[in-house]
Amino acid sequence: MRKMTESKINDSSRVGFAERKQSSTQAKQALLEKFKAKAAANDPAAAQRRAEREAVIRAREAREAERAAAKRELEAQRAAEKLQREAEIEAEKAALAAQAVLEAEQQAALLAQQKAARDQRYAARKARR
Repeated sequence: MRKMTESKINDSSRVGFAERKQSSTQAKQALLEKFKAKAAANDPAAAQRRAEREAVIRAREAREAERAAAKRELEAQRAAEKLQREAEIEAEKAALAAQAVLEAEQQAALLAQQKAARDQRYAARKARR
């Protein structure tokens, strides 16, 4: 019995690292192929899970598309509001400028009227002398 274990030990010590690695890789590959064969079988539960995952993915994509559309709509609304505010500001500036021109014209007319009255008083004073 002792000879048998010693021979196994001696045999395993003679096997090189590359050979051990190759046999390990082959064993892993065999397990992987065995697993794939089981998974590839027409398993109704697996098909149902796959269909559920696909449904979840489609629902997620639909929600993302809905969010993107809502975001674009909100951005368009904000852009329209910004343009409206800018137009209101420009209209207010134009109104203020028109008001300033009108006030300047009124001030000029008032000054001209005051000068005319002053000149008239001066002329009346000169006429009395």
